[in-house]
Amino acid sequence: MINEEIEEKLREINIENFIWVIYIGIIIASWYANTFEKKYFLYDDLKSREIYRKIIICIFAVLIIVYLYFLNDAYDAIKKLTPYDSQEKINLTKLAFVGSLLITISGFIFFYIAIQDENIDVEIAFN
Repeated sequence: MINEEIEEKLREINIENFIWVIYIGIIIASWYANTFEKKYFLYDDLKSREIYRKIIICIFAVLIIVYLYFLNDAYDAIKKLTPYDSQEKINLTKLAFVGSLLITISGFIFFYIAIQDENIDVEIAFN
């Protein structure tokens, strides 16, 4: 690898490390949201339901941003492919893009459910 490629890989690793911190925050927020969901179901506390919904909506909004970052990164990887790359690299890079696209679509679907499900009838979770 040439120095530019190594620098790019190191930059990507640093960004991914930051995203892991975001995921940890999302896990903590999800756990916190569950306390409000439980309170709503046990005591029919409408205020707790709304707090839960707001937290879940924020969680999925953040996840969409993360998913869009990975989708863009996967798209950039496709654009960087050359005719000299191995067929395996080309196939795996394209599959990574498809995977990122599907995860992004699922994020938008869960975000839509979180907004529309005012009675929290559907269990959605950060996956």
